Amino acid sequence: METIFSKIINREIPADIVFEDDLCLAFRDVNPQAPTHILVIPKKPIAKLSDTEPQDQSLLGHLLLTATRVAKSEGIADSFRLVVNNGEGAGQTVFHLHVHILAGRQFSWPPG
Repeated sequence: METIFSKIINREIPADIVFEDDLCLAFRDVNPQAPTHILVIPKKPIAKLSDTEPQDQSLLGHLLLTATRVAKSEGIADSFRLVVNNGEGAGQTVFHLHVHILAGRQFSWPPG
């Protein structure tokens, strides 16, 4: 299924890319919810977290390690939040798995 994220991966639409490797891409969110708001997406098209399978285990770990790497490169490694929304009811609007890196403001708990 083609999404705005697959179009970013394929360079069909521009994005402010901050990291890329063979497995994933990280770019600044165009509608930021915090001073720092970066999305980390797998290049493999997976609609949502609940669609992953056991063979995706290393990819999922890679996404989290990449989020940490990006946080360090952005100077926010001491305080950031990671969010993965799964499904429309949880606030997912683009159905391509993605991890939000949020930082630069105080967050409350519980979220939402």
